[in-house]
Amino acid sequence: MEWVNTTADTVEAATEEALDLLGVTIDEVELEVVEEPQRGLFGRTRGQARVRARLRPAEIRPKQDRRRRGRDKRSRSGERSGSQASTATDTVTTDDAPATQSASSTRNGGRQRRRNGGGQERTAMNNDTHDREPVDPAVVGEAAVAFMNGLVDAFGASATVTLERDDTELEVRVDGDELGLMVGPGGRTLTAIQDIARVAAQRKLGDHETHLRIDIAGYRERRRASLEAFAQKAAAKVRESGKAIAIEPMASPDRKVIHDVLASEDGVGTRSEGEDPNRRVIVFPD
Repeated sequence: MEWVNTTADTVEAATEEALDLLGVTIDEVELEVVEEPQRGLFGRTRGQARVRARLRPAEIRPKQDRRRRGRDKRSRSGERSGSQASTATDTVTTDDAPATQSASSTRNGGRQRRRNGGGQERTAMNNDTHDREPVDPAVVGEAAVAFMNGLVDAFGASATVTLERDDTELEVRVDGDELGLMVGPGGRTLTAIQDIARVAAQRKLGDHETHLRIDIAGYRERRRASLEAFAQKAAAKVRESGKAIAIEPMASPDRKVIHDVLASEDGVGTRSEGEDPNRRVIVFPD
């Protein structure tokens, strides 16, 4: 997966922009702080922060001797038993779109782990994964399809699971009747299923090149279509009024749709502001 590079006034802002470009949360990326702003006189800062990020390579657990591990567990057990223990003029909402999935709390957790004491950013990098042999994306797709077939059976549903592949971009689609339980309110269950599927396919195989998405009952496709239409309406409103508007807070994948759609619209620009779960897209005249 290629690196994306972002620049902003602060490391935090540059990181959030990178997450928006990738459409993922902080726990799913490998992040490197290339440059930090320099502190000048009277508390002012000079220069800008530069960050680069990409999807995090999967970590493979090393094989262990089970017999040795069993003896170690018994030894440790014996030892324990013997011891004591923004500024915008308007705010608009996506009422016509399917419910916005709630922002993942893992981003805040990831951000806390990335901070060191007084708020200094740490470089999150695992160089050991760079030299691993790439995994065939077709194999990753087959593993994801097999996992979803098993999950559909576990839910007692009747559905067809198919894979669409464009090089390293993988999308597994589950189509059938009465699949609402697997989508959940605002797509939250679907988001959790996608996370588990990534573990069962990508991480299990040691894959760090593919981008895997799961869509159930066409939810993501409908959601994207609604967001695209909404974004175009927001752009028209900004061009007409000449004033910036703030879209309601939404998750990173949804913000990415807004950014992507309006990147080709004349007369408007976009940026993200705020902290999750209240981070939102600002559409401004350009």
